[in-house]
Amino acid sequence: MIKFTLRIPDDLHDRLTTQAQTDRRSLNSEMLHLLEVGLSVVPSGTPNRPGGDSPSPARKQGGTGGRSPHPAT
Repeated sequence: MIKFTLRIPDDLHDRLTTQAQTDRRSLNSEMLHLLEVGLSVVPSGTPNRPGGDSPSPARKQGGTGGRSPHPAT
């Protein structure tokens, strides 16, 4: 399993914490659950996201798309 740091706004952290408590999950488990649910809506290989949201601008500019250029060891 990969471990990484994610910076999120305080208000989003509060919402996630409240939802995790409501669902009787740890914050980590709640975030994994929400990611899995969100990703299950978009078929793999879909070039555009729901609502017309395009891929990360970093990818268009040759960036790493939010991924570290150095894999975790």
